[in-house]
Amino acid sequence: MSLYRFAGREPVIGAGSYVSELAMVIGDVQIGENSYIGHGAILRGDYGTIVIGSGTAIEEGTVIHAPPCGTCRIGRSVTVGHGAIIHAEDIEDYAVIGMGAILSLHAKVGSWAIIAEGSVVKSHQSVPEKVVVAGNPARIMRNVEPRDIEFWTWGKQLYVDLAQQYLRNGMEKID
Repeated sequence: MSLYRFAGREPVIGAGSYVSELAMVIGDVQIGENSYIGHGAILRGDYGTIVIGSGTAIEEGTVIHAPPCGTCRIGRSVTVGHGAIIHAEDIEDYAVIGMGAILSLHAKVGSWAIIAEGSVVKSHQSVPEKVVVAGNPARIMRNVEPRDIEFWTWGKQLYVDLAQQYLRNGMEKID
């Protein structure tokens, strides 16, 4: 694990959570239980606080940063796709943030909202619960359907299981 103390603040990792040795977790970052922090992810709690709920997947290449003296809260069982940039204020439980999406300063995302790949949720924008948004700026495309919840429930469990597999087996560097 690449955990770093900064200005007297240090990360706290919940039981059963996997943080890749290739990720950087800096300062005031709190990660709940059974979460997955992927390779190349950068979580900067240097002048703000990042709180990540249990069962959440922060996939590879994601950057998360909190505003000065502020908090970036990511709920439980949230999926943050590869390469996303998160400066949001609040991402509620079960939300899905697509690959390459950008959530700007003080953005808010409701429970079970789905942010499509590459979308931009602009500064101070609020995305309601149980909607799918897409575009730049992100706009509501439709309501979340039972098939979305079924698919993403499966996908969320996939990363909880992957975290456990990495904890059990680790990675083996090949020379």
